[in-house]
Amino acid sequence: MHLTQEQLDRYHEDGFLKLDLTLDADEVEALREGFVRDCQVPGPQRVAEEGRDEVRAVYATHQRRPEYAGLIRDPRLLQPVRQLLAEDVYIYQFKINAKPAFGGEKWSWHQDYVAWRIADNLPAPRQVNVAVFLDDVDEFNGPVIFLPGSHRSGLINDSRKDAAKSAQHLDPDDIALTEEQMAALVAERGMVSPKGRAGSIVLFSPEIVHGSAPNMSPFPRRLLIMTYNDTANLPSWPGEPRPEYVVCRDTEPLRVLDTPFLAALEGALA
Repeated sequence: MHLTQEQLDRYHEDGFLKLDLTLDADEVEALREGFVRDCQVPGPQRVAEEGRDEVRAVYATHQRRPEYAGLIRDPRLLQPVRQLLAEDVYIYQFKINAKPAFGGEKWSWHQDYVAWRIADNLPAPRQVNVAVFLDDVDEFNGPVIFLPGSHRSGLINDSRKDAAKSAQHLDPDDIALTEEQMAALVAERGMVSPKGRAGSIVLFSPEIVHGSAPNMSPFPRRLLIMTYNDTANLPSWPGEPRPEYVVCRDTEPLRVLDTPFLAALEGALA
């Protein structure tokens, strides 16, 4: 799949682009099942909700589950990323943010690249985030909210708080924008919240301001976010690097699969 010039222009103008029902029902179900199994794997890659045992985020599932290892190379995802970014890209970060029904926590207003520059000394915002809806997303279950065009405003807040919310990852709370910054940006940019059926995809910039409210509904909201980075834009650490589950070490350029990921997986098992 290739993006049209109109879609490319829309991404660069707004900082995000939604693609409806890119994955089919069988593919979504395979990804859900893989996620459930991966949540049972103990380790620091599994981040729990504050004060609860339910999952808030799981990192690097593609390193443990074959469905996700194939998905990162799926032509419907990788081809658009290469159009937007560069021919040679790799997975810099891979996480599934899970908002359980009746209480999944919010994600504070932030810009992703701020975290990556601070924590990983990433040279430039040469990334594309690919978000896959693993559940139907509506106005009730805590959808992501974007400030259109805010990726063209530069870094709004380029420092982190002294006290970290989590020892396992850099939580958006640590780099959250202030109320004054948000009020000014929303007055200028407005807010948009892409919603849709499971299997839909949103491509978004590492510099766009975004966040999401708690999930008070009886419906879960699991959101897979794959961050592709230009292989010419590698992180460097003056000290101890962040754990491999947070920042992937395999920087070899990804090659596009000949078929969608589930068909490729089924073919390999046949």
